[in-house]
Parts: sequence; structure tokens; C-alpha cells
Amino acid sequence: MANSPHGGVLKDLIARDVRIANELEEETQSLPNIILTERQLCDLELIMNGGFSPLEGFMNEANYTSVVDNLRLVNGTLFSMPITLDVSKADIESIGIMPGSRITLRDPRDDEALAIITVDDVYKPDQVREAIRVFGADDPAHPSVAYLRKNVKEFYVGGKVQAIRAPIHFDYVALRYTPAELRAHFTKLAWRRVVAFQTRNPMHRAHRELTVRAARQHRANVLIHPVVGLTKPGDVDHYTRVRVYEAIMQKYPNGMGHLALLPLAMRMAGPREAVWHAIIRKNFGATHFIVGRDHAGPGKNSLGKDFYGPYDAQDLVMKYRDELQIEMVPFQQMTYLPSTDEYQPVDEVPKGVQTLDISGTELRRRLRTGAPIPDWFSYDAVVKVLRESYPPRHKQGFVLFFTGLHNSGKDQIAKALQVSLYEQGGRSVSLLLGETVRQELSAELGYSREDRHKNLQRIAFVAAELTRAGAAVIAAPIAPHEASREAARETILQNGGAGANVFLIHVATPLDYCERTDRKGLFAKARRGEIVGFSGVDDLYEVPSKADITVDVSRQGVPEIVHSILLLLEAQSLL
Repeated sequence: MANSPHGGVLKDLIARDVRIANELEEETQSLPNIILTERQLCDLELIMNGGFSPLEGFMNEANYTSVVDNLRLVNGTLFSMPITLDVSKADIESIGIMPGSRITLRDPRDDEALAIITVDDVYKPDQVREAIRVFGADDPAHPSVAYLRKNVKEFYVGGKVQAIRAPIHFDYVALRYTPAELRAHFTKLAWRRVVAFQTRNPMHRAHRELTVRAARQHRANVLIHPVVGLTKPGDVDHYTRVRVYEAIMQKYPNGMGHLALLPLAMRMAGPREAVWHAIIRKNFGATHFIVGRDHAGPGKNSLGKDFYGPYDAQDLVMKYRDELQIEMVPFQQMTYLPSTDEYQPVDEVPKGVQTLDISGTELRRRLRTGAPIPDWFSYDAVVKVLRESYPPRHKQGFVLFFTGLHNSGKDQIAKALQVSLYEQGGRSVSLLLGETVRQELSAELGYSREDRHKNLQRIAFVAAELTRAGAAVIAAPIAPHEASREAARETILQNGGAGANVFLIHVATPLDYCERTDRKGLFAKARRGEIVGFSGVDDLYEVPSKADITVDVSRQGVPEIVHSILLLLEAQSLL
């Protein structure tokens, strides 16, 4: 029998509201809409299918405050993570969001109506306090604090939802189970004890040995339950990871393990996240849950120290074990013993016995350089998948992102660099000059700060698509504003796949030189007021704070500059 849901009742809103789904959808035609973000979409799916039981909607202010301060809903039920629907002041005014109003929640991918929320309240949270209480510090080195600062809007809307339909997925449909479906699967197979394993990374032999060991110790089966929603920036994409999971499932004893995907948006909140993960796996029917060393930790803070202690997550789950009603299985760090060709927990290896390990950093280095990955560490099928998605550096794409004033020489450098890269061979080379892009992609845009930002994001989108396919991309807009440059960089890093290698090149040719040698006379027109919003004249050019290389055509020749850029690429093993 599967474990009881958290709170005693599985809040399967899809099943509850199926009889009125058509009526709800008809009602949406006359309701205002909120287009969900990717994180809100993940949260809504798990609210509607019962993965977040006992929640039936997004938290109102009372529940939000109670969870942030005490890890409990106002009714006393343990719940460690605030689940919120954020909106802007403009949203509130344009949509008319107020207590009692009903609003359609729509899928950002296809605009489909997924649910209707009945607003309980609209409140402005203390997001600094939220960062400190939930994540341990208001430190932007934490990915969720950075997300809170950059992406989360200033107001939250609380209220219960009525489900119209679950979000449609086109990838790995057979591996996507709701809590009710997974519970039924366990019942069908007579699985009474299930150890759930949480992961957002590829799995290797050590993970297989760990989970098999846990299953045998507890006379249970194994649920591999990886996160395929939002994870930490820079993580391996979920398509690659799922192919890895499918390959490694073939290495489990027959009938021991099962793979199911979890559409969760992780917060990387360490101890609180571990409690949250335990609640979720309990709702999916698991009886045991593996909690790792530094479970869901985001890495180092701004001072170079770990955000959480290595065993803080295990300690917090143990603190609430009686309420959680799911048995924690402490993660045991496994190490390889070449003398016996087996993995053993580190603390069980006799002193003096040789052990072998490969760190995540070392694995990434071997993937990057094409160095061999030993079969004692991983399986051939897993390595094959990883190499397909993460080719060696010399086969990866990259983006050389130039920024500088008009007539700074960036276009000449970019064109010369394109020729040099063509000479190198091995990959296609794409040149995205600022004015060319404006003519072809952004002809309707002007030169306001907002339009410049929009133009730059279009360049970033195209650059990410090209570099993901392995191309060398040379982008040379003026890009005068730091925030827009950083947003463009983030777009490329998040969407450029293994080729998300971005280098910012500041062409720092002085303004007076650019103006003095301006044959087109654009600076003169700007000085006369014939051109408005001209960078360096009536629009401030913000000097980059983190350029990878800085050049100046008033002091250096173009061939010298091109050579220095090629040396930068060579140092990064990209040529």
C-alpha cells in the first residue's frame, strides 16, 4: 500500500473538477487572464495533480507568512516552501485583481486555459525577509535569491484554484505520472515499500549502487524521481538527463526500479527543500526518501562558503520525521575500490585501502576535452548520451559579443575575425552586425532604452540558437546598457546548450576618436539634435564591468586585436 498523502487526503483537483471542467472553460471566455511564468506553471501542475497536497491553490498572505516564519500552514500542517503567484502593480490595475475576483491561469507555451483562481487576497511580501528565512541569506549568489530579485514581481495573489486541464507535455509522456497514477502503479505491482531518489543531475554507477543498496537494506523497490522543471542555472538539460536515466535503469536488477519524472521548479533551499521534497514524495506514494549530503544545496555564497552545512538537510528532515511520516534514508557517499571492483560507503572502507573517485568538476573537464571516462565510474551507454549532448570544447559553438560606440571599430574587427575563423575551419561562422540586425529583424524599433533592450534580446535569441547548433557567432551591436548586456548573456547561457560559451569584448575606442573619424557624420547629426538617443551624445554609454577582453583601435591595429581574440579562444580550447 502506498504512503498516505500529506494532510491525509490527496488533493487531486483534476479529478475533483472533471465534471465542471467544460463549464469552467466556458467561463474563461469572460474572465481576465494571467499568463503564467515557467515556475508558476510547474507549481500549478503540482497543485492540481496533488503533488503539493494539502494545498489547493497559491498561498494567501496568512499561509505565506506562516510558512516563511514557521514552516507551517495556518492550520498547523507542516509545509516548508512558500508557493506563490506573483504579479506586478500594472497587472493588478489592468486586470482588476481584487479579493473575490476570478481569473484564468493560462499556459505560457500555448495560451491554453488551465485553471481559474478565485482571489483570496493580494499582498505585498517582504521579499528580503523571504530570502533570509527561506534561503538563509539575501545573497544573490543563491540562484533563487537572484530569481527573487530579477524575476519575481512585487505582489502576490493568494487563492484556491479550480482545474480545467493539466498542462500538456510532448516529451517523455510515458514517464510522466501524477501522484494518483504512480500510486496505482505501486498497487498494481504490489510495491508496499518504495525508496524515492531525488536528482537533478545525471546518474552514474555510484548512484546506482547507492539506490540498490538502500532498496536492499529496507527490503523495498526504488523510485528514480528526477526533477524536470526549473533547476539550477547551468545544470544539464532534462532531455539529456532523461536519456541517461533511461540508460541506467537497464542496469537495475529486474523489477527493482521504476523511473518517473517530476515537473518541479526547484528552489535549491537546502534543509527546507529537503522537507519539501519529502512531502512531495510522500504524496506520490513513497514510503522512504533518500536525503543527500548538502541536499539541494546551491553551492557557494558570495563569501565563498557553502550556503548550508553538509548535514543540515538531514537534521531538519529528522526533526520533523513524526509529522512527515516518510522514513529518511541518509545518503551514503559511495567510493570505488579497484581491488575488489565494487562501490562501498566511504565510512565503511578500511583505512589504507585504495579508493577512486571522479568529481563533478573533473567529469565536466573530461567531457569538455574528450578525455576518457573509465567504466568503473559510469556506464558506456551513459557516457555515450553525455558525449552526444556535450561534445568536446573544440566542437562547441561560442558567441563573441562586441560592445562599443558607433565607429569604435567593432564592425571592422568583427568582419576581420569572421575571415580568420573561416580560415580556421571546423564550424560555421555567423556575423550579426548591429545595423544589419536592425534592418532585418528590428526595423520597427527606435533608439529608446526600451527599444535598444528589445533589439539586443533578439540578437541574443538568434545567437543562442546558432551556437547551440555548434556555430561561432560574432555579434556586434552598440549595446550601451549594462543591464541589457547582462540579460542578453543570460539568454545565451540558458538557451545555448553546450555551446553557451559567451565572451564580452569591449571595444573601448575613446569617444573623441570615434567622433573625429566618423565619415558618416552621425555624431555631428546627433550634436545638432537631428538624431535622438545617440550613444555617447545624449544617451550614456555604460562601460562594461566584466569584459573578457578590452581593445582600442586608436592604440591597436585590427590584426593585433583579432589575434588577441583568437588567443582567448585558444586558451579556452575552443579552436
